[in-house]
Amino acid sequence: MIEEIRVQSWNELLDRLYEGSWHPAHGRFRPPFVFRALAHRDRPLTTSLHRLGGSFGGLEYHVLRNFRKYAHRSAAPGDSAWNWLAVAKHHGLPTRLLDWTFSPFVALHFTTEHLEDFARDAVVWCVNCVEAQRFLPRPLAELLRKEGASVFTADMLDSYARTLAAFDERVRKEGGPCVIFFEPPSLDERIVNQMALFSMMSDPVSQLEPWLAGKQPECSKLCWKIVIPAPLKWEIRDKLDMANITERVIYPGLDGLSQWLKRYYSPSNIIELEYPGGGCLAVIERFDGALMHVGRHAAGGGPHPAVITTSADGIWRDASTGETISVNPKPAPEKVSRLLELLAKRGAAPAGS
Repeated sequence: MIEEIRVQSWNELLDRLYEGSWHPAHGRFRPPFVFRALAHRDRPLTTSLHRLGGSFGGLEYHVLRNFRKYAHRSAAPGDSAWNWLAVAKHHGLPTRLLDWTFSPFVALHFTTEHLEDFARDAVVWCVNCVEAQRFLPRPLAELLRKEGASVFTADMLDSYARTLAAFDERVRKEGGPCVIFFEPPSLDERIVNQMALFSMMSDPVSQLEPWLAGKQPECSKLCWKIVIPAPLKWEIRDKLDMANITERVIYPGLDGLSQWLKRYYSPSNIIELEYPGGGCLAVIERFDGALMHVGRHAAGGGPHPAVITTSADGIWRDASTGETISVNPKPAPEKVSRLLELLAKRGAAPAGS
């Protein structure tokens, strides 16, 4: 069973993300962890190849072969199969790779990138890529030891096996299923800014999550999950903006700039609540850790204060009444406009709207 840690505040979140990062031998903070964030906590760690469905394992070779055949010959540096695999993943081709980052703040960005996901609890996976080396075949582990590295590069993998098929076959003979982490070449600023790397299982069918769960009894420090309550996402998003972890940096260029400005200037302090007896709009007034204080506005009526939060089951509840409610962080624009007009007439329009 993989440990789940549900945090209740920004400070607790930071403590958990940096837990175990002190490296005694170096006398510095040098964490051995890589991070992967999911905006919805119940989403599994499945690869895009797996999500194709059907006999996806047998499709891998054909998908990659055709990508390489039709892509521009300069799309990947050199002729390494590992560079081509990284390029394919980077451009959205279904592969057995999963995206990770060395940066916990970059990971947090992906839990708060889209406003419509703010109603769901999120999760950040933390995997100790040094502990994962314990399960590598000896020749692969020796490659890392010789280089003094914690993750592989394309060149290192190329020296072990020239193709994916050769890699799978050699691992089968030398030690059985394992996961590797490798850094792609610096294809563009996006990879560099995201401090990106990939995980890959040693066959196209195996999935990382059940593998990690199976190894956890042997290595308790291998991984854990940090669960982020939905109300905490608003604070995380604002503090990431203050730290310059935004779409403008994550996706360098005009597209990222536009995404950032669109999100930043959205009236995200107005949400829609659905109680058992009916719905209403609410204005977010303040946060207290994972508690959200709002003013509910019934049609034509004044504000009614409420405190709402999600519990361990990820369901929203009114903290004072215990009622189960639903939260829509992105109500229809016409509803938002009507509430803003009403508040403006009363001289109480929310700041930043």
